[in-house]
Amino acid sequence: MRLLLIGCEVLLRELCDAVVHSPHLVDMQFMPKGLHDLGGPEVRRQIQQAIDAADETRYNAIVLGYALCGNGLSGVQARGVQLVLPRAHDCITLLLGSRSKFQEYFTANPGTYYRSVGWIERGEAIQQQLTGMGFHRTSLESLIERYGESNGRYLYEEYRRYEQAYSRLTYIENGLAPDTTFLERARTEAKEKGWSFETVPGELTIFRQLLAGNWNNDFLVVPPGYQTAATYDDEVVKIIPGEKA
Repeated sequence: MRLLLIGCEVLLRELCDAVVHSPHLVDMQFMPKGLHDLGGPEVRRQIQQAIDAADETRYNAIVLGYALCGNGLSGVQARGVQLVLPRAHDCITLLLGSRSKFQEYFTANPGTYYRSVGWIERGEAIQQQLTGMGFHRTSLESLIERYGESNGRYLYEEYRRYEQAYSRLTYIENGLAPDTTFLERARTEAKEKGWSFETVPGELTIFRQLLAGNWNNDFLVVPPGYQTAATYDDEVVKIIPGEKA
């Protein structure tokens, strides 16, 4: 088979490892992590745009190196070639190796913030933006003076809400890091925030199955003319008839 991989750059190392181990010919296209920060509708629009731009005569399938990601992949449509994506709510499930492993860890460890190689070297969400700007050391008055009354109060409350929601940082070790640099950066981040810290072993199973074409019940195969839809249950995502162009 010849596959087109459209993936998130936060998962670049894991997906490239899977490509190396794939028996198939794989072309790759990575989308910027910042796409997540734009919200589900924009994620969907840009991924659909990438799907629509593909030369479908070249590929047996387009595989998506994404989870559902805040419903960003709910509503993407297969055109002239099938789409394949993992059944997972977010990339933590992919990194841990299964929905059951994620649910078990999540239930036993509430208030956990997760890190991986990709999230450290490429990821930067609003929480990291706020931290990097020193908001945890900045008073409400200073923020109001700098950004105005409304924006200053919003930024102050946003950081306080984030800060109080977590008490633990868990680093998912996938064996792909060249040294301990990323691990130590995660440990330092936890220390600076006053959180507990631990590492857990990740798995590369889902990534390798996705690129090997071993599309079992952990994956959704979307035939041409159909699209994805979130199910809000253990299935995560299903297929429905596509919207007509």
